[in-house]
Amino acid sequence: MTNEKTLHTDLSGSCERTLDGRAPTSERGADGGVKSQPDVRAAQAPQKVACATECPFCGAMMDSEADFCESCQRYVKSTVCSFCGTPMVDGETYCPECGNPRGGVVCPVCHTFNEFSFCKQCGTPLTDEARDLVAAMKGNQEYQQLMAVCDELQRLDKCLPFNSEADIEQEAANERLKRRVQELLQKDGLRIAHFVERPSPRMRAEELARKKTEQIALLNELLDKFAIKPTPSPAIARNYAMASKPAGVRLAWVCNYKHAMHSSPCGCAKPQLGGKWIILDKGSVEQLKDDNASNG
Repeated sequence: MTNEKTLHTDLSGSCERTLDGRAPTSERGADGGVKSQPDVRAAQAPQKVACATECPFCGAMMDSEADFCESCQRYVKSTVCSFCGTPMVDGETYCPECGNPRGGVVCPVCHTFNEFSFCKQCGTPLTDEARDLVAAMKGNQEYQQLMAVCDELQRLDKCLPFNSEADIEQEAANERLKRRVQELLQKDGLRIAHFVERPSPRMRAEELARKKTEQIALLNELLDKFAIKPTPSPAIARNYAMASKPAGVRLAWVCNYKHAMHSSPCGCAKPQLGGKWIILDKGSVEQLKDDNASNG
């Protein structure tokens, strides 16, 4: 029988290997090139039908293999650490592996109660393992590209498009005026330190829409690379997904368990079956299936 501690170590190692710059949904061939993988759902072996059981907290019927009740939003596995997946026995107040308390912790930032390694409300890493994952992710080149695209989308969202030709001419006149003022100040010996001439960020509505479409397409492509493949550990699936979530854009987690949208994998009963982040549009908020839906 496999030693439980060895199993936990192997699972943690498999998670770390997804942070080495390779896309989680790809494999490398003998020549070092990346081979595309079929869709996770298509690649999965047929799942056996699990027996239903009652949630020990609310009595709702749920999959007996699930560790989380989607009805009352509670973690239900008393024999497994919700933070790292290590087996626990009755009477243990703290996990013998990660040291976190049985039952959950309160986020120090938003004061939300959490039973997992990342805050379901604000995304703050709450454990040492979670903080290590975030640090490793920031060093990942594809994640850096992901964040750069998110930053550009935020910039475009703040951009005020021109509404008419008169707007364009007025903006040009403003730019000419700024340059003229700078010339006069320099002529009088009143140089402005670190003066940088910046082009106007405004553009025509058609150009703005085109640039947003291009960035959204690129963001979707990058999010696909961070999709979670099936793994034996719900804790590792949740932790990696939360660590790879970029800030600054509205996202939802689509699980392979029910193909439902959640605000995060923290609201999914079986994240170990895999899933991915998708861009959430305004009309999709009502489709989110957990209690964090209002935050997107």
